[in-house]
Amino acid sequence: MDEELRSLASRLRDESGGGPAYERLLVTADHDELAAVLSESQRPLWAREIAAFRLGCAGDRRAFESLVLLLNHRDPERCVSAAHALLLLADPRTPRAAAALATNELRVAYALTPVRLLTRLRAPESAPALIAVLRRRLTPGDPHWRVALACVEGLGALGDRRAADVLRASIPHPRLTAASAAALARLEC
Repeated sequence: MDEELRSLASRLRDESGGGPAYERLLVTADHDELAAVLSESQRPLWAREIAAFRLGCAGDRRAFESLVLLLNHRDPERCVSAAHALLLLADPRTPRAAAALATNELRVAYALTPVRLLTRLRAPESAPALIAVLRRRLTPGDPHWRVALACVEGLGALGDRRAADVLRASIPHPRLTAASAAALARLEC
């Protein structure tokens, strides 16, 4: 069992009650059995999360929709596990889905992990989505400074020159100043 699966298993042990169904999902090598968990009604969230995570990490695209839903969950740990599995899944739909989640203003409180995933994906959708999200976060009184900071750091890591204007605009924001200056330096603007 790798470290990510071990962490997920530990986190979900109490939620699941740690019974035989929980143990079975952690050890089965049958991808069809795991995929069935995603489509059967009345399955608890913990079971769906284990199945989607294991399928995603194994490259089975049947996990894609479930992982995208988990990527936008209110529980940050579920989001992080989903992002890890989505990265390993390498489905070509992932960048577009992550960009849609990151730029959804109705779900901005849950955008941190999709923003970080976009940075790691380094897809054509990544920089435009991060620029759009950061621009919205620069409005006075916006409470989502962690999302803004992740955008700044991501744009610096991506090195896309299209980000220069929004990074300059973010410098006056005290929580973003240092990261924005560093990102701009990486762009050599």
